[in-house]
Amino acid sequence: MMKDWNLVADIGGTNARFGVFCRRTQQLEITHSYAVADYPKFEDALAQFLNEIDSLKQHEKLPRFACLAVACVPDNEIIQFTNSSWRFQKSDISHQLGGAALVVINDFAAVAYAIPSLKSSDYIEIGGHSATVDKPIIVLGPGTGLGVASLIPNPDSGYSVVGGEGGHADFAPVTPLEISILTELQKRYERVSIERLLSGAGIINIYEAIANIKGREAKFDSAAAIAQAANDGSDSLASSAMNAFFAILGSTAGNLALTLGAMGGVYIAGGITPRYPELLRNSEFRARFEAKGRFKSYLQPIVLRVITKDHLGLLGAAERLNILENS
Repeated sequence: MMKDWNLVADIGGTNARFGVFCRRTQQLEITHSYAVADYPKFEDALAQFLNEIDSLKQHEKLPRFACLAVACVPDNEIIQFTNSSWRFQKSDISHQLGGAALVVINDFAAVAYAIPSLKSSDYIEIGGHSATVDKPIIVLGPGTGLGVASLIPNPDSGYSVVGGEGGHADFAPVTPLEISILTELQKRYERVSIERLLSGAGIINIYEAIANIKGREAKFDSAAAIAQAANDGSDSLASSAMNAFFAILGSTAGNLALTLGAMGGVYIAGGITPRYPELLRNSEFRARFEAKGRFKSYLQPIVLRVITKDHLGLLGAAERLNILENS
């Protein structure tokens, strides 16, 4: 007997991840990831996934419900991705899915939906005392871009998820070096948002800016190469760039915690930070999180957790559908 299922997807600027969430077992049973650059249109990647699921003959040909977590504003009928050329129309995707009920949410809203189900083995804790129950939670994470979302406690139980575009807020430098980095980036961009620094491309921006400031040659042209050189200690310029990256991440997380009153904790997701836990621990990340003058004591108890669990966006999308069906 074929299994009834829901389609969940986490679609960023670099990769599109799809999953089969079994409605009977309430488990994520199959996942596939596709490089955005390999498919001219989102519909092509979706068709590839549906064909692969159909070929396995384990699940119904088409899903009952679908939740797409997208790295852009999700509210319009036409979805235009921020960091890729992909775009689609919601009604066309519903038709491609055989009329399945379709929900489109922000990709970091999906991450936020998965937060309440995390276990202590799903994250690394960086300072703080304990998370206060029934207080707001912030989630942010650098990847292809910078995602931000929050969880607000409901009066009775659980949380309401609030998506947003916090990664596109203005970059606020703190140190002389960061002011110089901002000056360098203002030569390239009309406006410098936080995402111009806290992302894969942002690592390159920081690295090249520091090279220009110090009058040195920039040897690396990818975020992965810069981070690896910093991780193995083979290049001082790369180390400076990654130290600045994590310091700015800590400062940004602290700003968001102050804004929301996130005594429930601050969670760091995304594809970059979990790969380099030692660089993170040895950076100014936690110190800069707390470095808010008269409000240092306010931030000191707040826990910072770096999420290491896989498929968080897919699991969050599945949770969003569960909430929809049970409401």
